[in-house]
Amino acid sequence: MIKTETAYKKSLEKLQEDKLFIRDQKKVLEDMGLTEEQVEKALQPSITFHEQLKEEVVYYERIRRGEFEPIINLHNLGKSLIAYRIYVGLSQQELADRLGVSASQVSRDERNEYYGATLERVQEVMEAMRMVAKMEIQSEDLLLE
Repeated sequence: MIKTETAYKKSLEKLQEDKLFIRDQKKVLEDMGLTEEQVEKALQPSITFHEQLKEEVVYYERIRRGEFEPIINLHNLGKSLIAYRIYVGLSQQELADRLGVSASQVSRDERNEYYGATLERVQEVMEAMRMVAKMEIQSEDLLLE
């Protein structure tokens, strides 16, 4: 997951580099006389990494616009905390300052997507970002409809 503006910019550059690399590699493999199927198979790992990075860039751009995924059973709560920090334009250092902790602590929490954080800790992070979450309790059966 892209968590900083610096990482986002590097990812955009990497996408361009990968695109050129894949194009150039395709030409090299074709010039070697490989079949279309062999070329595709040889390039598949690079294409897969490229597509994964592209998905991360698209996700980062969505959260910067404030488009969040619903939190179901708290499974993606940590990811939503990170997304909200990005949306409000706070750096990890700025959030750390508001929480009275080190930036490395925030970085570590985000790397683990707040796995194992207590509800009190999650509440502190939300308050530091002036974030409010609304919960709706319903039967799991209703989610499947």
